[in-house]
Amino acid sequence: MPDPCQKHIPLELTVGQLAQRSGIAVSALHFYESKGLIRSWRNQGNQRRYAREVLRRVAVIKVAQRAGISLDAIRDALAALPDQRTPTAEDWAKLSASWKLDLTDRIERLTRLRDQLDGCIGCGCLSLGVCPLRNPWDMLAAKGPGPQLLDPNTEPGSDPACCGGAKDDAPSKPRLPQAIR
Repeated sequence: MPDPCQKHIPLELTVGQLAQRSGIAVSALHFYESKGLIRSWRNQGNQRRYAREVLRRVAVIKVAQRAGISLDAIRDALAALPDQRTPTAEDWAKLSASWKLDLTDRIERLTRLRDQLDGCIGCGCLSLGVCPLRNPWDMLAAKGPGPQLLDPNTEPGSDPACCGGAKDDAPSKPRLPQAIR
């Protein structure tokens, strides 16, 4: 005899049911689908339907996002699963292990940034003489947009025109403190 306390979960979910069960907005689910993170199909009335297993996939996406993993990295990891199946506990162990190094690196960079911001704003004057984030005469513009000194894809000191190629008395070239190098 079936347990009367157990709710019946249909094998196919509408987008509204998926949104309600997952706690994710319908627009976010549509966005995930447009990015290839989840899949649906259309019924005879041209309405989206999702397999019940998509609930677990959405949960994995949300947990990974909270950990700071990009949607592109999440999509690539989920696409590597056979037949794009819903991740199992074993799959999650592999996925999370592959992201652990990136997260550790990000935590270390953020810790260094936090520690350097204390020194940079501790006196209240934002002294450009000691601030590791300074960029006199916009020397780093040639490297592209964004925070070049703190970008994880930028190798500080790799360009002799900035970030370490200058002598201490040369104000035109920013230098990173040893902690960021």
